[in-house]
Amino acid sequence: MAIELDEHMAARFARLALDCVMREYPNKIAHTLQSDSDIAAPRVLTPAFYGCYDWHSAVHGHWLLARLSRLFPEAEFAAEARAALARNITEENIAAEVSYLNDIGRAAFERPYGLAWLLTLAAELRSEVLRPLEIAVLERFSTWLEKLPYPVRSGEHSNTAFALGLVLDSHRCKFFEQRARDFYFRDRNAPLAYEPSGEDFLSPSLAEADVMRRVLSADKFASWLAEFLPDVSGLTPVVSPDPGDPKFSHLDGLNLSRAWMLRGIAGGLRAGDKLSALAELHAQAGLAAVTGEHYEGAHWLATFAVYLLTGNR
Repeated sequence: MAIELDEHMAARFARLALDCVMREYPNKIAHTLQSDSDIAAPRVLTPAFYGCYDWHSAVHGHWLLARLSRLFPEAEFAAEARAALARNITEENIAAEVSYLNDIGRAAFERPYGLAWLLTLAAELRSEVLRPLEIAVLERFSTWLEKLPYPVRSGEHSNTAFALGLVLDSHRCKFFEQRARDFYFRDRNAPLAYEPSGEDFLSPSLAEADVMRRVLSADKFASWLAEFLPDVSGLTPVVSPDPGDPKFSHLDGLNLSRAWMLRGIAGGLRAGDKLSALAELHAQAGLAAVTGEHYEGAHWLATFAVYLLTGNR
């Protein structure tokens, strides 16, 4: 039976995000220095999204708060969540974010993972205040995708299929659909037996299948999947050897992302019962790991849990 998100669970996940969206340290800055003037505190460099350990986690932490406060508008946490969004997403802060993004040496900043999450946040909030950054990020993502000769097939932030899937859900257009088909339609025999790598939080094979179900008809997707991913029987939930390690905590997130991708793939098929059952095994394992005990995982795993439980709605 699929796990359902209730108000109690939503409150727990919201608290994890509220505890980090304005927590500046520890902080990992993906930042190229051009001069001494580029040395500044995270809250100065990116004043809207400076918390949650890194920029992309701050972005999707805000998405979590926006999503949960919309789904549970009368919950005790909702007012605090809305206040946090209003405090950080201001015209002044977003203008500074746009300036930072467009500055010299930042062409690859948060590309594509953080950019895709920013567009996902924008679709959730539908905020005119956020709109200037949304426009800048959409242009940056589109320009990169047009130039990209081959998809990146990693199990971490650089994965192309995962980012394309998010952006198709938030800003669908024919260009993004065509790039997905360009990259993946001819692929066969996914090397699922080689997954996961030791620090993956995404499955390259499942991410590819999950994006293709977004751009193919049900019949074409079923035919494509039969040749690309004919057997998932060897896929089992993974266990992190050290949830307190910033990279090993990725494996807890892998269970969550596998679960929502398996659900998505199953939803694109007429008979996806086997995949749905496998998704629930991964969902149970992944959700059990969202404890908040270690900040290395607590600053981002709740987002993956909420995305799993709420999907694209």
